[in-house]
Amino acid sequence: MKARLISTCITAALGGLLFGFDTAVISGTTEALQSVFSLSDGRLGFAVSSALIGTIFGAAFAGFAADGLGRRNSLLLIGLLYAVSATGSALAWSEVSFVLFRWIGGVGVGGASVISAMYIAEISPARYRGLLVGAFQLNIVIGILVAYLSNYVISQFGQWHVETDVGTGLAASLQEAHLRWTHEVEWRLMFGAEVFPAVVFLMLLSFSPRSPRWLVAKGLESEARQVLRLVGTDGGDIDAEIEAIRDSLRAAADQRYQPLFCGRYRKPILLALALATFNQLSGINAVLYYAPTIFRNAGASEDAALLFPVWLGVANLVFTIVGLAMIDKFGRRYLLLIGSVGYIASLGTAAAAFFRYGPDFGPTSNIIVLAALALFIASHAVGQGAVIWVYIGEIFPNAVRARGQALGGLTHWAWAAALSFAFPSLLSGLGGAWVFTMFTGFMVLQLFWVIISMRETKGVPLEEIEQALGTREAGVR
Repeated sequence: MKARLISTCITAALGGLLFGFDTAVISGTTEALQSVFSLSDGRLGFAVSSALIGTIFGAAFAGFAADGLGRRNSLLLIGLLYAVSATGSALAWSEVSFVLFRWIGGVGVGGASVISAMYIAEISPARYRGLLVGAFQLNIVIGILVAYLSNYVISQFGQWHVETDVGTGLAASLQEAHLRWTHEVEWRLMFGAEVFPAVVFLMLLSFSPRSPRWLVAKGLESEARQVLRLVGTDGGDIDAEIEAIRDSLRAAADQRYQPLFCGRYRKPILLALALATFNQLSGINAVLYYAPTIFRNAGASEDAALLFPVWLGVANLVFTIVGLAMIDKFGRRYLLLIGSVGYIASLGTAAAAFFRYGPDFGPTSNIIVLAALALFIASHAVGQGAVIWVYIGEIFPNAVRARGQALGGLTHWAWAAALSFAFPSLLSGLGGAWVFTMFTGFMVLQLFWVIISMRETKGVPLEEIEQALGTREAGVR
């Protein structure tokens, strides 16, 4: 593997780290935001979900940007959106300005979810493609962990511990200073921390080559040849690689106008919609975005409420690696079966803990909730987290694959926005016990769906998948 290929893919994978960081960083700020901007539970939910609304726009228009501006230049634009969002969110002067800047970051996340993996896939020789695209997925999880860790470290800057009684003047002054820090400075630093990786991403991208496939599509074959010399090809024959790209582009042009929404593609559409919907009905984004709030509701101290999500991030990272290692060995359906059982056990345990301990949570019950949510995160990483994008990419035939993936992505982000918007009101209105019971019920439904409806695609050629789902054109062999 050539050094330039490695450095280019590492740079593109940083888009995944920023993706994960931007997604999770808000988890440490919800309490301060609610206080500073006097937000009701519903308005807090909208403020949090504003970034997810942005992801819908970003994912919807990413393909147009990637084709018009090119993959690398689109990533440069995404890096700029991250930097603007982080700076604006940190300096937000009102609820409206905060929502606007978070929406801008969400557009970047939605675009990165499409373009980063596309760029890596097009720049990589086929024999390394799975590994290098997998590195992007892994970086999303690393970004989530870094956000949790960053939030916790920043929260420690404002901790003042005094031995005197609360009534003394010194203690009262220190407590007032700590409150001002939390509500005026700390949450702004949490958002502002994203500026640094965003700037590094922009600087490194400026030295990265453009996609050879895009260059050929634009008639810039001379530059495409130079890029292929830098990153390598499968057979070592640049002329053959260029010709293969031309053939692929011609085939794609011939198939461009086939409609997605027709009877032939009903089965893959329903599979993609169901998989993307169940992904979010597990409550995964609610847990990622509101983990400190959940732990506070379980009686955790302020320090523990910000530290516990770090352990969830570690579990997410470890089991994402496990899931990626298992997906081609055990299969997509098998991993979703394991994940569904893990979901039911973990969410059911969390619900039982809230029912049992109610408002009387203590250290032991805190650990039960932490362990339950760690198992939940592990179940997601091994199951839905590892499977969803691979499976959606396999079940649609080449003629409509890009639009099928976009449909799955839009469904995923729409449910993520809806659940993130509703979660604060659900938590305060129903309580943690019934919210986790609701998520458990949805995962029971997912288990039945996997058993009854999901087809295994591990090791099955794409043409055979098309035949099994009835999406192949008559007469095509």
